[in-house]
Amino acid sequence: MAKLEQLGYNQSREGGDCVPIYNAALLEIDRKETRRYAGLRKAETFDENLIEGACEDALLLAAPKGIWQVYDYDWKRQEIKSEPPCRILGEKIGKHLAGCDKVILLAATVGEEIEKTVTERFQRGEYAASLLLDAAATAAVEQVADAMEKAIRPKAAAKGYRMRWRFSPGYGDWPLEQQPELLRLSHGEKVGLSLSEALMLIPRKSITAIIGLCRGEAAGEASSLHASGGCESCGKTDCPSRKT
Repeated sequence: MAKLEQLGYNQSREGGDCVPIYNAALLEIDRKETRRYAGLRKAETFDENLIEGACEDALLLAAPKGIWQVYDYDWKRQEIKSEPPCRILGEKIGKHLAGCDKVILLAATVGEEIEKTVTERFQRGEYAASLLLDAAATAAVEQVADAMEKAIRPKAAAKGYRMRWRFSPGYGDWPLEQQPELLRLSHGEKVGLSLSEALMLIPRKSITAIIGLCRGEAAGEASSLHASGGCESCGKTDCPSRKT
């Protein structure tokens, strides 16, 4: 594993290991993204006050936390040089990380309280409120991951690296079966993450992802070949949560 100091990351000692822990508070939750995750992107007459209320509730319930680790990477073999090594499966993720000599394994969560409240509201028959809070929680955890990337980027740039957009198991042809490896390599358990038997993250409003680090010509290629991510990398064009 690459030493974290090589990329200038701050470190916190937890459980005997030096790991970078992210726990900055959310100041607001994006209402537009909440609307999109709720499948209301085209519902122009939907009461905006209900979305605002869900975002305010999510802010009170969220417990943002994240963690990441940096590893050397053999992009030709699609292998993370961890102990033991981890071979990344999938053609699309392989192309996405082509030219990268390091990768960041990231995990983020907004905790259990939002999920519990979503379930409680649904059980009480408050279906709209449950749906909107669930959407706000999704927006919140994506914002946490975005903020982590923003915090990492200048440190990577100072060492001559550019970052490719984050890629999670289940995107494209990267099988969800590799989720345990991402949890292990990111040390996600240190921020309270675990997996269900179906390989779903617990708490549910959590993310694991890989971010490629490249430099030189590979970085230049990244700007043209990998400038967009997320929805634009997905072939499911009929998804109600799609951005474009």
